[in-house]
Amino acid sequence: MSIMQRYRKHPDQAITAIQLTLDTPGIHYQKWGSEQHCKPGDWLVENNGEVYSIDANTFSQTYRQVAPGRFIKTTPVWAEQATTAGSINTKEGVSHYQAGDYLVFNNPDRTDGYTISQATFLMMYEPDE
Repeated sequence: MSIMQRYRKHPDQAITAIQLTLDTPGIHYQKWGSEQHCKPGDWLVENNGEVYSIDANTFSQTYRQVAPGRFIKTTPVWAEQATTAGSINTKEGVSHYQAGDYLVFNNPDRTDGYTISQATFLMMYEPDE
């Protein structure tokens, strides 16, 4: 792995999101090479054409509403570029990645992580100096 650095999402990178507040056991779906699970209270997100879920606690701690149904990530992340393929456990399931993809964490202790392709990461994030 390369060295982990702090990044911030570009301010023009708003997402569309809706909270799953239905009486349901949740939603199981396939994404990132594995089964993912969206729990009641989690958020269903559309981010630049990609649809996935975000844990309710993570969402409330890292996003703020900027318009009805539109949110921006306001907290920094810590990320490093993967030098080999692998997988990490996320709050939603397992996420597989390829060499060159970014491992992104909401916390500096490498917890609450996810993976993003290199092209998508570079489009959405900038160094937070």
